Amino acid sequence: MATTALYRRLRPESFAEVIGQDHVTEPLRRALRANRVGHAYLFSGPRGCGKTTSARILARCLNCAEGPTDTPCGTCDSCRDLARDGAGSLDVVEIDAASHGGVDDARELRERASFAPVRDRFKVFIIDEAHMVTSAGFNALLKLVEEPPEHVKFIFATTEPDKVIGTIRSRTHHYPFRLIPPQVLLPYLEEICRQENVPVGEGVLSLVIRAGGGSARDTLSVLDQLMAGSDERGLDVELTAALLGFTDIELMNRATLAIAETDANALFTAIDEVIGSGHEPRGFVEDLLARFRDLIVLTAAPDHAAELLPDVPVDQLEALMEQAQRFQPRELTDCAEIVSAALDAMSGATAPRLHLELLAAKLMLRGQAAPQAGHAQGLTGVAAGGSAAGRAGGAGAAGGSQGPTGAGSGGSARERAMQVARAQAEASRNRRAQAEQQMPGG
Repeated sequence: MATTALYRRLRPESFAEVIGQDHVTEPLRRALRANRVGHAYLFSGPRGCGKTTSARILARCLNCAEGPTDTPCGTCDSCRDLARDGAGSLDVVEIDAASHGGVDDARELRERASFAPVRDRFKVFIIDEAHMVTSAGFNALLKLVEEPPEHVKFIFATTEPDKVIGTIRSRTHHYPFRLIPPQVLLPYLEEICRQENVPVGEGVLSLVIRAGGGSARDTLSVLDQLMAGSDERGLDVELTAALLGFTDIELMNRATLAIAETDANALFTAIDEVIGSGHEPRGFVEDLLARFRDLIVLTAAPDHAAELLPDVPVDQLEALMEQAQRFQPRELTDCAEIVSAALDAMSGATAPRLHLELLAAKLMLRGQAAPQAGHAQGLTGVAAGGSAAGRAGGAGAAGGSQGPTGAGSGGSARERAMQVARAQAEASRNRRAQAEQQMPGG
């Protein structure tokens, strides 16, 4: 017998169960308690953050036998039909706009809206992926959304609210959903693992949260996959990192220390291990950029490391603190910029290993760029001074600075540089000669 996916089994059935969206659920609950419910809502935000689920909960709250209420009773016919394992209600219609967003679909919706509810208090239309409705389809719905019958409520859910035409948006109550922060997801996942009786190794849930990217649905899908493949020992961090494509922590630690100590041999050995173990080079660079970000945060606010880096295990924080002390603050930002530029260059690259090795070379030479720039500035200053002195001394220097192609040309610049070099060489010889004369017996 097939089991239901974890994100479906744990789908919230009331606003109190929705996590990480208090800025949305609290105003909605207050509006329900005060019976100040609008006729049209727009729920926007990234995928998997609870838009469609909240739309279903709002429909439950509106049609509950004790409602409108902010807490569905869960026992009336409407609440049971709209539960996560319910059969559905004829008065709550979910429409996928990706395949039903044309003019004809809008006309059909208008006809259905004209009929009174079959059983419940309101007829609720939940239009998912609302940004896929065509402009003509929106225009066909405009009059209905502007002046709907008393028994009709609209809830639009979309990941791209800017694509919903302004005339529709202006007639809705807009609630933006957000990605869920790790501080909220971590205790939630720990409670799920306790309920499922699955032991979890240190650092596993941090990797799960990173893979989920702040989306509750994606995070639960990743956790469900790991649980399905676990044994009596539970979830192991090494296997989790390999399965999700993250770089092994020890390998990342060795690469970071090699960069800190400018140990080219150790860094290229780590890169060879990355390639040899089948890691995705771009994934390694992403993990390296995330590591430098963590080190920058630790350097800037070491006293608040646990709060600012909740997805980093406690035992790993000590190792990161030690690594951060091996870098100068400026070095960390320089390394992060180099890695970020390399990550951008690797998009669509046909030779990712080559890009990875070039990144390693740039990281090894990062400290040599500033002295070269300063030396160039020094030469420029000396050249400027020499040119001014020549102009003050007479036309001879000016004539010497003129190349065959005239003043300001590339040739004159090269000649001035040669003059500066000869002057510096002559000064060096004079200093050596003076030093030899001052030596005893010279």
